[in-house]
Amino acid sequence: MGLTKVTTKITNMEGDARAYEEVFLVDTGATDSMAPSDELETIGIRRVGKMAYELADGSVREFAYGLAKIEFMGETTAGRVIFANPGTEPILGVTALESVGIMVDPANKTLKRLPAIPLK
Repeated sequence: MGLTKVTTKITNMEGDARAYEEVFLVDTGATDSMAPSDELETIGIRRVGKMAYELADGSVREFAYGLAKIEFMGETTAGRVIFANPGTEPILGVTALESVGIMVDPANKTLKRLPAIPLK
């Protein structure tokens, strides 16, 4: 299966004009989104906690996270963004996707909107 990417904009919850906009890798295996720590700090995202995450290689590592506004495909949501090492490829996690009713279409590796967001 190929990679799915989408242009995503991260802003702080205070609503000022600073933003980090980049092409994010869509990762349905990742719960939370992730971006380089230097970029998050530049736009004023504050660390509010730490969480242990299991990486793709099976190892477990603790990362700080902050809360941010996340925009992609004309939709806006908010959620956790992990502070990754500078230079790390940003990831858009499944929580952000599902919260606005978007899923990955595995047949053509694109994002598509669900007809409705499930509440059941």
